[in-house]
Amino acid sequence: MTLAYALAAPVAPGRPAVSHAPTDLPTGAAGSERVLVVAAQRGDAAAFAALVRIHERRAYAVARAIVTSHEDAEDAVQDAFLHAYRALDRFRTDQPFGAWLHRIVANAALDLTRRRKVRDADELPEAVASPFRDPAEADDLRARLRGALAQLGDRQRAVIVLHDVEGFKHAEIGRMLGIPEGTARSDLHHARAFLRRVLGNVRSDL
Repeated sequence: MTLAYALAAPVAPGRPAVSHAPTDLPTGAAGSERVLVVAAQRGDAAAFAALVRIHERRAYAVARAIVTSHEDAEDAVQDAFLHAYRALDRFRTDQPFGAWLHRIVANAALDLTRRRKVRDADELPEAVASPFRDPAEADDLRARLRGALAQLGDRQRAVIVLHDVEGFKHAEIGRMLGIPEGTARSDLHHARAFLRRVLGNVRSDL
């Protein structure tokens, strides 16, 4: 079982899904994206909508690595895109837009997690006992892995998912989470070691 498989969750019923369909825009060229960014900075709503379509899949993945539910990930992404839209005038177009956006998404997800912990403090034992519950989830091994991930601290869980599932490099994760690259490496090491202890041979390749 892979970590990516364990985190693959169906869209919750009754919620508007974040579209994961590929866009028909020329996303491969940095210059094309820069044109969209400049247009969005000048008030072109269609250009910003195009940027949303290009980046929403990866933005959702970043948020989902940090929060513990599909709904919270969607909320974090929506908050992040709203913040990005309001802050566009401060974005320097000589920088990668995706990296800037992912940092905003990570911050939005971390903020949501902190607020959720404060608001739901009395319900924490139940939340820890049965994390990541999806109506269609029936696989015991997947549930065990998700449960083990939920026992990690927010930052370590985010680091291992961003690295092992989403493929971000340590330096990228450090920038997103506002931590040194060495801390990201250390968090990854400790998160993997924890999963080995908890799950034994279920994740022998971690």
